[in-house]
Amino acid sequence: MKLACVLVLFFAVSWAESARLSVPRNIRPLSDELVDFINSAGTTWKAGKNNDGRTVRDYRRLCGVLPFDPRPLPVFFHDTRRNGAIPDNFDSRTQWPNCKSVQQIRDQGSCGSCWAFGAVEAMSDRICIASKGAVQVEISAEDLVSCCGLFQLCGMGCNGGWPSGAWRFFDKTGLVSGGLFHGDGCRPYSIASCEHHVNGTLPPCSGSVKTPKCTKECQSGYTGSYADDKHFGNKAYSVAKDVEQIQTEIMTNGPVEGTITVYDDFPNYKSGVYQHHSSSALGGHAIKVLGWGVEDGTPYWLVANSWNSEWGDKGYFKILRGSNECGIEAGISAGLPKL
Repeated sequence: MKLACVLVLFFAVSWAESARLSVPRNIRPLSDELVDFINSAGTTWKAGKNNDGRTVRDYRRLCGVLPFDPRPLPVFFHDTRRNGAIPDNFDSRTQWPNCKSVQQIRDQGSCGSCWAFGAVEAMSDRICIASKGAVQVEISAEDLVSCCGLFQLCGMGCNGGWPSGAWRFFDKTGLVSGGLFHGDGCRPYSIASCEHHVNGTLPPCSGSVKTPKCTKECQSGYTGSYADDKHFGNKAYSVAKDVEQIQTEIMTNGPVEGTITVYDDFPNYKSGVYQHHSSSALGGHAIKVLGWGVEDGTPYWLVANSWNSEWGDKGYFKILRGSNECGIEAGISAGLPKL
């Protein structure tokens, strides 16, 4: 009986994938033809045209989640029976409006540092939420990308890393403050922002950059020392691959870091609930999941990307919820801050 159930599930998933709308092989990624195909196909999302000359190779560089995590985080389970009904819609931005970091869209620049950005964004939010708004801090992506390397099982900086290592580093070593390029805090990001996919006010993203050096000192003019500026985590964990578990975690403790497989139609996202229609994967990408809802009958996760606010829907995107679309429900990392 168990084998029969497994076979039924396998064939159901296989049928669903085969029934999915597919981009024809003769349509090139990032092309006007791809945009027109998506927008005329009657799917759940809309695409925008790529006018900045960015290549598929450039997008691959931004997908900085490495495969084969050498040390996965322990899985945490909520007792969902104790937490009451889960609402149809939830948005951390309205739930915690006084937390500035929850509202922020960051920019990783031309660096494969998404693994660090998804982490520090959620860490910043959770510090504010846990302190009931008393501690407002932007945890430094610069500090994490430059100082948590292979030795700490984090990864290779701008050449990719593992979210699990980022959360463990927060627990064991701590991270200082630091915002966007030329921003505030002890160690703001040293890599310039750039345009991802759209024409805008910033220079276009192209090529790649070197990982910043691990400099254990604050920027000139900042009050306080590097050691005194550290913020620490208290517990690092992953969340079970279950919609209600993830929802309960977000409602209870704040936004989480998630990972997705990026397909080559994703860079053209503009609005709606994304689901991939291309079969060509560019790599693994880390993001911040901050809520959920239903749009035109389609359930979604609300996600903040790290490609600046001119990409997608003002820096955000929605992705299909409940079917582990692009692996979104299988790679949730989180942790609690130490106040």
